[in-house]
Amino acid sequence: MDFSFNDHHKLILDTVRQFMEAEVRPFVKEMEKAEKFPVEAIKKLGEMGCCGMLVPEEWGGPGLDTVSYVVMLEEVARVFTAMSTALGVTNSAVQAPLILFGTEAQKKKYLRPLATGETLGAFCLTEPAAGSDAAGIQARAVLDGDCYKLTGTKTWVTNGSAAGVLIVFAKTAPHAGGKGISAFLVEPGFAGFRLGRHEDKMGQRSSPSVEILLNDCVVPVENRLGEEGHGLKIALSALDGGRIGIAAQAVGLAQGALEETVKYAKQRKAFGKNISEFQAIQWMIADMQTEIEAARGLVHYAAWLKDAHPARVGASASKAKLYASEMVNRVVYKAVQVHGSAGYSRETDVERMYRDARVITIYEGTSEVQRMIIARELLGKAH
Repeated sequence: MDFSFNDHHKLILDTVRQFMEAEVRPFVKEMEKAEKFPVEAIKKLGEMGCCGMLVPEEWGGPGLDTVSYVVMLEEVARVFTAMSTALGVTNSAVQAPLILFGTEAQKKKYLRPLATGETLGAFCLTEPAAGSDAAGIQARAVLDGDCYKLTGTKTWVTNGSAAGVLIVFAKTAPHAGGKGISAFLVEPGFAGFRLGRHEDKMGQRSSPSVEILLNDCVVPVENRLGEEGHGLKIALSALDGGRIGIAAQAVGLAQGALEETVKYAKQRKAFGKNISEFQAIQWMIADMQTEIEAARGLVHYAAWLKDAHPARVGASASKAKLYASEMVNRVVYKAVQVHGSAGYSRETDVERMYRDARVITIYEGTSEVQRMIIARELLGKAH
């Protein structure tokens, strides 16, 4: 077993880290306060290949492995979690299904601009009455000549207000449950498409989560992704890769919180010495570091497995996402605790990190859903 990075992984880590420190970190507080989407920084990362890392070279991407992808996401999340969310969605939730299920014409039209960062993608599955229960969506798609007409409301759409193409899931056979769902490539300029309200969120405020309103939205037949009734399969395949990305995001955010905590503990004095000399603080920092390393191991294993044995990645992606997402919430709790009252101030990075971390156990499948997936595989094997 070799746990070391190859030269390419090291180059990605160093390049993205330098970019995030020089070009993004100085503006994070300002962007978060203004709820500004970091579009310019994302475009620059796109020029570096980070907006379509898994896309083959023939479609404009660098065609890298999943370990490279998680290294990139970790480095982005270490500085600005909201930015890593935007990158994770466009890479994992939108481009991966296009690569697997898209026609040549669809790839030519949408994949190339997505891979270069010229445009971003969004994933529209969740609805007001359907979150974890994806088969319970109510949006409808009715075939009308050479187009489909989509009607329904999608919520919590990451990148929704910035995307050039959205994968929208709707029922073409309403009475067939999960088997009646189909997927569509929708552009914001299509007739019947409208942006609704922006969510006023606890954290990740620079990552827009919006409502999408579809009122007889006209979608050409050639924009159906995959076959009719294959939508749930497409969604679940996207979520496997997405969960690995979210787990990497959690590791990066936790790493950033640990670094801030170590720095603060070495500077802050109490009772005549630096608080880093107190065993209580040392133990908290030791626990934070150990948990981060454990999560990173799960994430990198899942990333390796996705490339080497893609059919087996489901439960491993869930393990990585479950552990890393719960780990980051424990780590940011300790980070705020070590900072004391300063950690409760909007002036510190750990206050933002604390808020940013909370959603990670919820999106791309809640912790409870991940436990169901892990248990299902385990109990299935037992039989």
